[in-house]
Amino acid sequence: MFPYPQEIHQSPFPDYRFSPRDYYNSPYSEGWWYRNIGAIETDERYRSPAQQRLTFVLVHGSWADAHFWDGVAAVLRRQGHTVYTPEYAGHGKDPNKNVTHAMVTMSVVDFIMKLNLRNFILVGHSFGGSVIQKAAEQVPDRIKRLVFWDAFVLRDGQSVADELPPQTRQGFEQLRAGSKDDTIMLPFPLFRDLFVNTATLEEARRMYESVIPEPARPLFEKLDLKAFYSVPVPKSYIYFFQDNALPQGEGLGWNPHMSTRLGQFRLIVGDGDHFTDTRTRPDMLAKKLYEAGRD
Repeated sequence: MFPYPQEIHQSPFPDYRFSPRDYYNSPYSEGWWYRNIGAIETDERYRSPAQQRLTFVLVHGSWADAHFWDGVAAVLRRQGHTVYTPEYAGHGKDPNKNVTHAMVTMSVVDFIMKLNLRNFILVGHSFGGSVIQKAAEQVPDRIKRLVFWDAFVLRDGQSVADELPPQTRQGFEQLRAGSKDDTIMLPFPLFRDLFVNTATLEEARRMYESVIPEPARPLFEKLDLKAFYSVPVPKSYIYFFQDNALPQGEGLGWNPHMSTRLGQFRLIVGDGDHFTDTRTRPDMLAKKLYEAGRD
């Protein structure tokens, strides 16, 4: 979704001579580098351990497509991991917006079965959380771990729309009613404040250029999730505490409101919003995915 060049993030200390004495791990280096008063030298005692090689299947959310993961997938592959980014029905170049949640889920399941994937980390972002819930019901023996990144974890009988704040849901219903093909297009002010709140205005506008209308029906369908809550697959939840797509408060938000529904789970936290970091800090997000998926 965001085929833009990655930005280079510089050290917060422009004059390296005054950098604090510490150890810095770059995703592009082979290990830890010692940094102190203008001198850079390696220290084998502080090298990071070799990463466990993992296979990731990354499932995007609403108002996105498989390109959403391009930067993150590139980082993970450079680190030696295997990465797949399936695109599901009604998204990307698929012109048919008349899709159901079952069709969306089957796109992911068919992708897994066609490639005969096993022992992989299945990651769902946002709406993709509901997709991996349903996919896990169908191929539980193939999944090593489920990872939800600021993603919906629905209760049995719920829809994604049921978890939206009343004002947001009403707005979506109005946008749906005003469309000609049962889709919802995010107005830029809503996208800016809820999805890319940490981005610069220029970054937000560039990302918005690739946003296309989202099929509405899967967001409002109530799902039978009884089988999901008996799936014995390990689970992780990644929570970015500047993610404003869902407001924080009692009975709302990503964590702990959604995450604790998983029962026993691994919690990984980060500093980011709902969309921006896939483009501006893919190395950080790749690190969080690895921490959530590793043994």
